[in-house]
Amino acid sequence: MASTTSADVLPTGTRIFTTFPDIFFIPEFVFGGLVWILVASTYIDPPNPLGWVMFVSIFCFIGTTLWFFIFLCGGNQSSIWPGLDAGFHHVAVVFYLSASVILAYITFTNVQKDIKIYRLDIAAVVMSHVSTLLYFLHSIFSAIRWRRS
Repeated sequence: MASTTSADVLPTGTRIFTTFPDIFFIPEFVFGGLVWILVASTYIDPPNPLGWVMFVSIFCFIGTTLWFFIFLCGGNQSSIWPGLDAGFHHVAVVFYLSASVILAYITFTNVQKDIKIYRLDIAAVVMSHVSTLLYFLHSIFSAIRWRRS
């Protein structure tokens, strides 16, 4: 029986652009960055809940960037990395889900007089939910990969 090493489980280098679920890194960058930009460009009163949304979008954007470069440079070859990968993406799902619900509630209750700002708020809600879905899919498939390792 052949043994499975972590090198067989987690990709390194440019293989992350062709393996599943690591191909989700790029859409997570794009949609997470859009959430960050759209929330930063709107005005909603009170601003306190938007602080959590901004924290989540920046935390996940920076965390995904670091994760991406660790995978790209091949620093993920220890046996602990499949579990860390699943754990990070699970935390990102929980954070983004809470931020998406808060953002949707604030947008729904604070209908702005300025239609441009209201449209930006709705776009931020949509992008936040898409980011939640992407992180959820990445989390599920990372957990499956972790269980197989």
